[in-house]
Amino acid sequence: MDTAFAEFKAAQRKGWAFFAPLEIATMTAAAKLVTFAGVKPGQRVLDVGCGTGVVAVTAARARAQVSGLDLTPELLAAAKQHSALAGVEVEWREGDAEALPYDPATFDVVLSQFGHMFAPRPEVAAAEMLRVLKPGGVIAFSTWPGELFTGRMFQIAARYAGPPPQAVPSPVLWGDPAVIRERLGAGVKDLRFDRATMWNAALSPAHHRDQSERFAGPVKRFIESSPEAAKLADFRREYDALVEQYFDSSSNCVRQDFLMTRATLLTKPSLASTS
Repeated sequence: MDTAFAEFKAAQRKGWAFFAPLEIATMTAAAKLVTFAGVKPGQRVLDVGCGTGVVAVTAARARAQVSGLDLTPELLAAAKQHSALAGVEVEWREGDAEALPYDPATFDVVLSQFGHMFAPRPEVAAAEMLRVLKPGGVIAFSTWPGELFTGRMFQIAARYAGPPPQAVPSPVLWGDPAVIRERLGAGVKDLRFDRATMWNAALSPAHHRDQSERFAGPVKRFIESSPEAAKLADFRREYDALVEQYFDSSSNCVRQDFLMTRATLLTKPSLASTS
């Protein structure tokens, strides 16, 4: 793998290691994705970029046979605790969405909740997810559209932090149905999209921003780069103004809308992983 990509992934692994305190906001979204995918008892399910395991554990509680894979060992440690508390078995594995350590046509369902979208080579991640899916199997994932709150927040962080190496595409492109159609290609059928909402509790826009600065990978990496005082102040002012547009003071929550995608694998794709 190119050194720049390896360094980029190492930075991602480090940045997302602190995400666990934010997981509670994603739990209702996890249930929505598992339902949207139509996970059934006995199916073999893979959760790509599983993080703290909220999707994987939800699928396992639906009596599927689940594997969860993530780049960040600290998040997998939390995932193992969650599956133990839930009394379900999940095969947890540290690994890369661009080089899935599974044989072709292994899984009935491949899921990803806000995970695979951060892989620096989307065409490789898409090919890998389709490669391990059985013909007739379902791929389903949740992503952040660029025009909505979380997508806009990541774009602000990226603009202040500077461009990634080798023009890595913005992860929020995975929130564009036209881009998704192109990336999944002609090997899938019955492509469906749906929108859903999750609510992130916060006492104020500044409180939400503080949580992101401490726990959300891209924002945390920018803060840790020790930006000059004026740049940091501009970032915080812009971030808080964005949150204000989505903040519901009657519930102390920030509205975070997301896109869910589902498709069925028709034939095995010709595109192979180039990891």
